[in-house]
Parts: sequence; structure tokens; C-alpha cells
Amino acid sequence: MDPAEIEFIAEQEKVSIIPKFTDQRIIHLISGDIGPFRAGIPVVVPLWVAIHLRQRKKCTIVAPDWMDLELLEEKLEEEKNSRFFTKMPNDHYMGITHLIFEVAAQDIDNSERIRTAIKDLWDLRVSKARSSADTFLKGGGRHAGIDYLTQMEICTLRPLLLDALDTTYRLNAPLEDASFLNTSSFVSQSQQPGSSSSR
Repeated sequence: MDPAEIEFIAEQEKVSIIPKFTDQRIIHLISGDIGPFRAGIPVVVPLWVAIHLRQRKKCTIVAPDWMDLELLEEKLEEEKNSRFFTKMPNDHYMGITHLIFEVAAQDIDNSERIRTAIKDLWDLRVSKARSSADTFLKGGGRHAGIDYLTQMEICTLRPLLLDALDTTYRLNAPLEDASFLNTSSFVSQSQQPGSSSSR
């Protein structure tokens, strides 16, 4: 999956909103029913619905429970002090943060500090993933189990790891199997049979 697909999945996560309108109808969606909406009364909806309503100034978005500054700072310390990846409070923490802050940063208390804490957490985990990949490749590993990486983190790491594994395989391939080293493949077009060197 690419980042856009992962973000699309993140949009299905449920969040609370405070509507600025009243509508007693219940809306039937594939993912479940939402509504009725009463002005000032919190209601749980998929994130994509919350974004749609917020863009039209029909609601304010309530920060998810895990988007708490103190909790995020504790999680950052836990991640720093662990050799391994720790379980994140939400598997789509980066996607949800991006989506909410893009349209409703002003709805979230301490929004800048929360944004910074989540970015620090992301940077630390991606750095740890790259370091783990480097150790894995230098050790000549062929498979590895990585717990608690989120889909977006895996998506970020995948191109680097696949390219590195492919290069390592090519460099370690027996000479007779390394067709890409066959000198005949480097013959220039001017040396091909039937080609003319005159202009």
C-alpha cells in the first residue's frame, strides 16, 4: 500500500465531534449508522465525516484520547528507552494527526506541542527502523520479525529495504548467475552485427 491508501484506511477511524446543527435523521453507511446530531452534544463519527463537516464549519473535532500531550511525552520517553519498538496508542497515529491538524488544528488544545511530540515520535521510530534495517542487512539476515511498526512506518521503510536487499542479492550472486555482469550486455550499439559506423 502507498501512503494515500493508508491515509484512506485511517479515515475510517472513529472520532468524537461536537455538532453545530441539529438533525434527527440517522444516516445509514456501509461502516455503520451515524446520527442523530444535536447541537452541542458530542457524537461519534468516522474521521472522514468529521473532516467533511468541519470543512463546512458544521462541527468542532474532539481530540482522540491518545492525542494527549502528557501521554505522548511519556510514549516518547518509553520509545527512547527501549531497544525495540513499543506499541503505539493508535495504529494510524500519524495519518489521523495529519488529517485532523490539516482542517481543525484550532480545535485541539496545545496543538503545536502535540504536533511536535508526534513528529518527534515519528522521527525516532523511523530512525530506529532504519538502524534495525542496517543491522539486519549487515548481519546477512534473510527474514526478521518486527513488532508494533505501523502501516505508514512500514510503507516508509519498504522502498529502502527492498532496494538494499535486491542490491545485496545481486552482489552476492554466483558469477555464473549474475547475468547483469555478462560483458555481452555491455556491447555498444555501434558494435552490434549489421550496425553501421558511418554517418
